[in-house]
Amino acid sequence: MATSVPTKEPRKREPHAPGKFRRVIEQMAPYVPGEQPKPGERLIKLNTNENPYPPSPRVGRAVARAMAAGALRLYPPPRADEFVQAAARLYDFPSSMILAGNGSDELLAMLFRATLGRNDKVAYALPTYSLYDTLASIQEARVTRVPLGANFALPLDKLGRQAARLTIVCSPNSPCGTLADHDALDQLARKLADRLLVIDEAYVDFAQGNALDLARRHENVVVLRTLSKSFSLAGMRLGLCFAHAGVITELQKVKDSYNLNRLAIVAGAAAINDLDWMRRNAARVVSTRALTENRLRSIGFEVPPSQANFVLARLAGKDMALVATGLRRRGVLVRHFPRSVFYDGLRISIGTPAEMSALFAALPPLVKPLIGSCQKAATP
Repeated sequence: MATSVPTKEPRKREPHAPGKFRRVIEQMAPYVPGEQPKPGERLIKLNTNENPYPPSPRVGRAVARAMAAGALRLYPPPRADEFVQAAARLYDFPSSMILAGNGSDELLAMLFRATLGRNDKVAYALPTYSLYDTLASIQEARVTRVPLGANFALPLDKLGRQAARLTIVCSPNSPCGTLADHDALDQLARKLADRLLVIDEAYVDFAQGNALDLARRHENVVVLRTLSKSFSLAGMRLGLCFAHAGVITELQKVKDSYNLNRLAIVAGAAAINDLDWMRRNAARVVSTRALTENRLRSIGFEVPPSQANFVLARLAGKDMALVATGLRRRGVLVRHFPRSVFYDGLRISIGTPAEMSALFAALPPLVKPLIGSCQKAATP
């Protein structure tokens, strides 16, 4: 059955008198990261899509060697050469087509800075990664948000009709985990021609396909990756941008001089050079994800099939704020987006089997009243 996705624009903030900062900065709502437990708090973190398994042991050894060699007294290589060269070998790209970033978030910021000025148009899905809104506000860009289609499908055809200076497709999309169709992305790239198409593949190592080849084939396509999720390096802040050399050259103009530190560079190279470790952990996450989806559906949630390391659990029309609060009281953090069109859902990161068992011990009593009211409303 086709699923209708409600539309809801972010709330506008009331204007106020300008002060020391640009008016747009004073008026904009900041990006709000997921809660991080305070020191000493014992909470199960299923709210920020971190990998529940550790990174490759090679990472720790590489960092230790760099520390022993006195690496921290020297500036790092501006282009993060060791990390970029490792990525070039793994993904079969020339180094001239790769740019390293302080997480893919910094690479997104570079793209917004390099392409968008005041009133320039940027287009992406609604909902999607909310940082895009923040970056657009900073640039004073005009945003076109295109609602998801039936069954949470990414609206690629409609995005292609917006003629935006910058178009972004998060695939798999957050918070629902939907993967964009590869052929449709190819067509979108052709339709946009001389306009940039950014494919944000932060979660793609948990998916059944990717669009990296489109960065080779199309001069207007940029593909972003991160080592935060599948490589278990969220704390190191490592991202990769794949695009034609001309795009990389322009992005370097807005890059910080030394945007990756020496320890991150060697850690990233070591992680990429141990691909089997990452793939084993990703497979464990995917296996637990399937079990989690089935368990949530058995409780009564609507759960779209996810291709990411999280799932979206919805009770249509029921605000899930109190459920998220109740889970936190029981020691489990999940993500609730109160101003999103999915205010009636929880985004749940996939943890270890033991962590998911703790979630399912706490969740049913909290949602039982909501599920009961849903069933009564559906009864003629």
